[in-house]
Amino acid sequence: MNFETFNFHPSVMAGVRALGYVTPTPIQLQSIPPAMQGRDVLGLAQTGTGKTAAFALPILHRLQQGKRGILRALVVSPTRELAEQTCEAFSTLGRATGLRAVSIYGGVGKDQQIRKLRAGAEIAVGCPGRLLDHIWQGDMDLSHLEVLVIDEADRMFDMGFLPDIKNILQCILQPKQTLLFSATMPDDIRRLVKEILQNPVTVQIGHTAPVATVSHALYPVKQHLKTALLMELLYQTKTDSVLVFARTKHRVERLSEQLHKAGHRVASLQGNLSQQRRQSALERFRSGDVKILVATDIAARGIDVSGISHVINYDIPESVDAYTHRIGRTGRVDETGEAFTFVTGEDNTLVRDIEKVLKKPLERRTLQGFDYEVPSSAKEIRHSSPMILKAKFRRQGIGKKYRFDMSRSS
Repeated sequence: MNFETFNFHPSVMAGVRALGYVTPTPIQLQSIPPAMQGRDVLGLAQTGTGKTAAFALPILHRLQQGKRGILRALVVSPTRELAEQTCEAFSTLGRATGLRAVSIYGGVGKDQQIRKLRAGAEIAVGCPGRLLDHIWQGDMDLSHLEVLVIDEADRMFDMGFLPDIKNILQCILQPKQTLLFSATMPDDIRRLVKEILQNPVTVQIGHTAPVATVSHALYPVKQHLKTALLMELLYQTKTDSVLVFARTKHRVERLSEQLHKAGHRVASLQGNLSQQRRQSALERFRSGDVKILVATDIAARGIDVSGISHVINYDIPESVDAYTHRIGRTGRVDETGEAFTFVTGEDNTLVRDIEKVLKKPLERRTLQGFDYEVPSSAKEIRHSSPMILKAKFRRQGIGKKYRFDMSRSS
């Protein structure tokens, strides 16, 4: 089956062809027909399965008929990056339709968003808080809304957006089509589904486990040797682009600085950065200007960067779901990827939980030539730069085992 089967409006098909889409993914294959029929849809799918196009294409098709210059579709997203990315998908797929999309989120001024709304954008994609600001201030008119999409619903609930979502729903008085997408189904989402979806079509695509195109490996290591292990792993492994996850904002920035000093082309992504710096980091990573992006879990959901060959969990995530979403950044659609996770003795319980979901034991690896028994002054090594580490190891007579190549880019 191909995209021609859906009988999209010719201008929508023009966007499909321009992006080279040929065969629908499973979530697209099962979600698009009921969405085009006007049915409510509950889509349960992990990241990297093509769900943005699964709702964007039916919306573009629907909006080809009817009045222009009024807001008719609203997509609610958990993060600024996902909102921007989804808006770009509407603009790219709908280039030949003449439909206009606007992204709406905090951290930037409102003026440009207001201008686009008043200029007659038919589609808005935004984060709950800023959307409510525009609604309550009268900048956004929902009285003509026909389609509502709640994207990455479980992530929004994790971030505490459930009250904001309910406030947005209370502002939509007329009947509408609702499409809700989520990777998991916690109780909060089950209750919301019962409240807002009318006789929905449920589409479930392997949402409980990481994608099958990713291979997994654990690297047991002491906490104070994680940075040295990362450096050596990057040196020994052939990579295209690498997404490194760390647990805290401070650790992300420190690790990014250490990788930069070691000669890697690297950027960081964490919540304390301005929107401009966050967008710049993503664009540089997407374009290949940087080969390594170090991030908190802000990048675990909805960041669509093709060609990520490796995800490295410098710190293991806090839950199985978070592991699934991190790993979903690689092995997307028809690509393959590798996921490496550094683990300490404290991580054993979560490792067993991940293995239950994968239904197989995870491979434990050791890196050839790496000395896992380097004594520490753990505090000294943990807070040292690669240059200091290199000097320290050489003073201890083991420097040859750590091939820190300061001129090398990953």
